[in-house]
Amino acid sequence: MKFRDFLKDNLITLILIIFALITIEILLMIYSFDILMKIYTPIAILLLYFIGLYISYLKRKTYYNNLLNTLEDLDQKYLIFELVKDPSFSDGKILKYVLEETGKSMLENVNKYKYIQEDYKEYIELWIHEIKMPIATSKMIIENNKTEVTESIDEELNKIENYIEQALFYARSNTVEKDYYIKKANLKEIVNSSILKNKDSLLQNKINIDIHDLEIEVYTDSKWCTFIINQIIQNSIKYSKEEDKKIEIYAKEEKEKVILYIKDNGIGIKKGEITRVFEKGFTGENGRINGRKSTGIGLYLCKKLCDKLGLGLELNSKKDIGTEVKMIFPKGSFMEIKNK
Repeated sequence: MKFRDFLKDNLITLILIIFALITIEILLMIYSFDILMKIYTPIAILLLYFIGLYISYLKRKTYYNNLLNTLEDLDQKYLIFELVKDPSFSDGKILKYVLEETGKSMLENVNKYKYIQEDYKEYIELWIHEIKMPIATSKMIIENNKTEVTESIDEELNKIENYIEQALFYARSNTVEKDYYIKKANLKEIVNSSILKNKDSLLQNKINIDIHDLEIEVYTDSKWCTFIINQIIQNSIKYSKEEDKKIEIYAKEEKEKVILYIKDNGIGIKKGEITRVFEKGFTGENGRINGRKSTGIGLYLCKKLCDKLGLGLELNSKKDIGTEVKMIFPKGSFMEIKNK
């Protein structure tokens, strides 16, 4: 706050004071007061007014500067009303009241929409669990009535199961911290669980799986980690070449981390798209090919879950050569879990 601006806000009062001083001077001239009195009186009044005005300015300047500095340092600026100190001037008290009421109203609205979101999430989870039953029943019927047609239907049911699982993890992705359990886990067991989930697709697409050097312990949530690897394997299957299909999965242990490699020799990703593969809804050129159409959610969700669990996720690819995905597990049982 500048004194010049503050003076402009009080310009009307200043003009009235000057008008009053002129009136006093006229009265002093009429009654023939001493010349010293005629000079001293208006100067004293004007000086006292400016002293009072400046004191008032300093109060406001100190208060508003502190308010702005506090606001600038806050990450969550809507919490400013909780940090506002009680001012000693009336317009500051009005401002504090407005900030408090606005903040309370905002928090009420946030809680309202948070409740709506939680209610919707619970409904999605319930729906997903309910829909699994008819899918499981359908798969049992197919198992007992195997034909080319039922096998084709089974393949489509597997895709539906994947989308349902994706929807479930997406619904829970903002509250991972409420649903994870970090413990020591064997990488080979996690990878085998993911491969088992994709057994039918791997066999049908005649993809060779080469897994080695996976007898390594890491600290993670097995359920979430299995889902992430599952999504990566499904991408490798979807974007595989017509022949000589291969997926290689292995791990390397370094001083401060364990790196899980998932490599394929598929159609790859063109250079300009690699930096965008983790963006929500990004499908790229490959995702628009008939028979390989993508939602652009899989890798986005993998990256989001890895960030939540404190894991690294990197992707490298070359067009027509293949893709390499690296999952990076920090060592130690006390690793920081990022609650974003």
